Amino acid sequence: MRRIRPALCRALIVAAVASPVAAAQRGAVQSVQEILIALERGWNDAFYKRDVKFIENLLADEFIATYDDGTRGDKQKELALVASFNQQVESAVQDNFIVKVYRDTAVVWFTLNIVGIKQGQRSPLTLQYTDVWVFRDGRWQCVSSQSTRVLQR
Repeated sequence: MRRIRPALCRALIVAAVASPVAAAQRGAVQSVQEILIALERGWNDAFYKRDVKFIENLLADEFIATYDDGTRGDKQKELALVASFNQQVESAVQDNFIVKVYRDTAVVWFTLNIVGIKQGQRSPLTLQYTDVWVFRDGRWQCVSSQSTRVLQR
């Protein structure tokens, strides 16, 4: 009986130490909402850095965008817009994220506030986005994006 108690004590000590570590590791796991927001932020940053490869990996082959002027584009057009981007942007901040997950599909709504230089003057622009993501092959891919320009008052 005496040999069991020290072994039991060691087991309890290991369990007591391991439990907070396991809990901390579980806390480090990102939620689907956090992952999608990080992907949206990465897409935004990559656009202004003209990082075509990063965005190419985010977009599904069947990707369709509806732009704020009402025109549509596919994956190739979106990548061409990234590659040719040459406007001066002071800031491009995303906020007001709403993320809804429906099994392997998610919809992300957010606001993008851009301040750029147009004809030598600061020019603000606000866009509302709705992006649809699908989880396939172990990763999230965007299949649709729509932006709407918010008129400044």
